[in-house]
Amino acid sequence: MRIITDSAADFSQKELRQYQVVCVDTSVMIHDRPCGIGRDLSVEQFWQYVLAGEAVKTSQPAPERFLHVFQNAIHEGEEAVCITVSSGVSGTIQSAKIAADMMENDGVRIVDSLNGTAGQKLLVMYACRLRDEGVANIDELVGKLQALRKRIRLFASLDTLENLARSGRIPKALASLGTLAQLKPLLTVNEEGRIVLCGKAFGKHRAVDSLAKRIAGMKIDRDYPMIPFFSYDKGNCQSLIGKLKRLGISMDEALLSAIGPSIGGHIGPNAYGVAVVEAE
Repeated sequence: MRIITDSAADFSQKELRQYQVVCVDTSVMIHDRPCGIGRDLSVEQFWQYVLAGEAVKTSQPAPERFLHVFQNAIHEGEEAVCITVSSGVSGTIQSAKIAADMMENDGVRIVDSLNGTAGQKLLVMYACRLRDEGVANIDELVGKLQALRKRIRLFASLDTLENLARSGRIPKALASLGTLAQLKPLLTVNEEGRIVLCGKAFGKHRAVDSLAKRIAGMKIDRDYPMIPFFSYDKGNCQSLIGKLKRLGISMDEALLSAIGPSIGGHIGPNAYGVAVVEAE
């Protein structure tokens, strides 16, 4: 079984090799020059361009990119399950579906993660776990993914909502919250895979406390990993990890996930949060 995703899941190159996942990259343009994520553009370099005010643009992968990896899987005798970033924030899944429709083979399935970054990564990691446990029936595997995605919860705090509003990921009226000094929006992803406001706090420390208390108040299924994530500066995320630890919730910091260009271009630096699986 070939597990495929897009770069909005924010796997590092090392993780892609570790989990044996194929990644279809978002298109990144810097000064109208195409850059390959993880090859000639690292996450660190991307943020340096952003912070320097360089013209950085991203767009969903073309169907041909998905078609290429689908064809490779089928040619090598494997079926393919492709888990994409939420249809609520990107048209990436449409590119994947177009590519699947172009295949003269029934061995490709497309799964909408209804999430992004660490939430999407959680679902991809579960797909790898099922594959490694020997789930060979492609429709059975997809059914299990669709069941789990309903329980994945992502909570985050951003410095500002302006980037999300500018890219059309949230209504522009919502971005007015960011005009108040020190007001930090708290966000989650709803059942439709859309980014929604779930709270707000004045100042970084209160935002960390609010996120930690919200997460600590959940029934978390510890059969699945908790994935902390950050954009550019991991300091805020480490504060959240520390606060959760004091509340009795620990996590594997080796899973700390750096947000790259696919999501980072829309949220800006200094965002942080955690993705978890809620208990049934």
